[in-house]
Amino acid sequence: MDNLFTFALSVFTGFFAVMNPIANIPVFLGLVEDADEKTKRKISKKATLVAFIIVTVFIVLGKFIFELFGITIPAFKITGGILIFYIGFEMLQSKKSDIKHTKIEIDEGIAVSPLAIPILAGPGTIVTATNFVTEANYIHIAIVILIFALMCYLTYLAFNLSELIVEKLGKNIIVVIGKIMGLIIAIIGTNMIIEGITMAFLDS
Repeated sequence: MDNLFTFALSVFTGFFAVMNPIANIPVFLGLVEDADEKTKRKISKKATLVAFIIVTVFIVLGKFIFELFGITIPAFKITGGILIFYIGFEMLQSKKSDIKHTKIEIDEGIAVSPLAIPILAGPGTIVTATNFVTEANYIHIAIVILIFALMCYLTYLAFNLSELIVEKLGKNIIVVIGKIMGLIIAIIGTNMIIEGITMAFLDS
């Protein structure tokens, strides 16, 4: 039971660092700036639902995808670790993807792109989710799915309360939170690289 709790805690930390509901609030507000409250709620609901479906597919079919393309677990961990480290490094440098700054006409389609993909269910989220289930049993897979569902719900709440959160915390605090999450992501990426290299040597 303790092992499952430790696993669940590490999954939650990993997802929270990568998805970062608080740091994504300015992104959401920038995209739905001219929308009314009803439209904002529709967009936030659709974005989190689509993100959940996409990542869940990768969680469930991750092993099949590996076998289909002949991907080894060490290679995945090393490549995924490099990618996640890079994402964390960019967050530490306060760099953001151009897609987050693009002015888009208000349309519920932005819930799918760019909100669901690539902001919520981007490469970092997918790699993190797949990494947790590469050698997992059905209980671990269920835990990952449930925690990701919780993270999507927290993101949904954060988007719906975005204006209030910004007013209470201030943009500077949100930037600081983003940098802390960036550091955690970079550490997770480094750990994945070490695991991948270790596994590659053990298998050789």
